[in-house]
Amino acid sequence: MFGSLGEMAGLMKKFGEMQSNMKKMQAELAQIEVRGTSHSNLVEVVMSGDMIVKSVTIASAALSPENKEVLESSVQEAIASALQQVKMEGAKRLTDVTGGMKLPGFPG
Repeated sequence: MFGSLGEMAGLMKKFGEMQSNMKKMQAELAQIEVRGTSHSNLVEVVMSGDMIVKSVTIASAALSPENKEVLESSVQEAIASALQQVKMEGAKRLTDVTGGMKLPGFPG
């Protein structure tokens, strides 16, 4: 029984360390920026690691009424690209924090 209590105490300590490391990871993610671009390179989105859109750049060539659908599609592609990069970076950092342990509700 005492061995089990010791193991439980060790797990609780490890959990506390993981919580602290996860807070640090979230703060670090908020500081990074990724760039997502459309397939046509008409649109670029800069997004922080905490999924805040920092800027959107649209090429002049896309700014005509006949390019409306192309522009809409390009914006969607650029945002999706940036989000994918943020998710990948978050998953990588989460793996580092948890030592590869799977946690419910988290990617990876």
